[in-house]
Amino acid sequence: MRPNRRAVQPKISLSMIVVIVTVCLAVTAMVMVVRDDDGEASAASQAPAGLSQHTGGHSSSAGAGVNTGTQAQESGPQTVTEVDKTFLIKVRQAGLWEIPAGKLAQTHASNESVKRAGLHLIDGHSRLDQLVREDARILGVQLPNKASAEQQGWVRQMENARGPEFDRLFANLLRSSHGKIFATIGEVRASTQNDLIRRHARQANQTVLDHLEVLEDTGLVDGKTLQEVEEAVAPKD
Repeated sequence: MRPNRRAVQPKISLSMIVVIVTVCLAVTAMVMVVRDDDGEASAASQAPAGLSQHTGGHSSSAGAGVNTGTQAQESGPQTVTEVDKTFLIKVRQAGLWEIPAGKLAQTHASNESVKRAGLHLIDGHSRLDQLVREDARILGVQLPNKASAEQQGWVRQMENARGPEFDRLFANLLRSSHGKIFATIGEVRASTQNDLIRRHARQANQTVLDHLEVLEDTGLVDGKTLQEVEEAVAPKD
């Protein structure tokens, strides 16, 4: 006899029905969210863009109360006092004799620390000279093309010296000059109303401080030189 083959009917449990209904409801909800262009889903999708715009546009929105470089230029030229002009002229003249002095140190000095100090002079004053010419052009200040007569005399003294004599002359002449201009920089920075002069004074201060240190590192600066600087920068009654 042939076996009685009956179709096997799958049994669907109550739990399976619950799962199927839940999935259908979830799919329906997703379709509704996608179609809702004007609803909360649309607003939420735009939230990251809005956050990005806030972050990127911070300077334009908050910048209304910030004095930018462009706004500063549009407000008109800043005051340039006689003290400001004198400061720029002194910085220019310092480079005109200290760069040659630094170069002389490479050929006339016998002390390696003096040669090193000379390299610092060349580098520092080359940077300052470029800056002072830029600022003077912007501010309309006429700069000299020669060092002062006294400064030219110092260069001639060093040209005629060699070895240990040059080393000591170089260290003391340059330490004296830097000590005096260092005090002047502080006075200018404290009183100037000009942004360019403030920036220049800050750069000059850092440069001169570096030069003071490398000159003192030579071990050749005399106490007499320091006393002379003290007397020159002391407040006058």
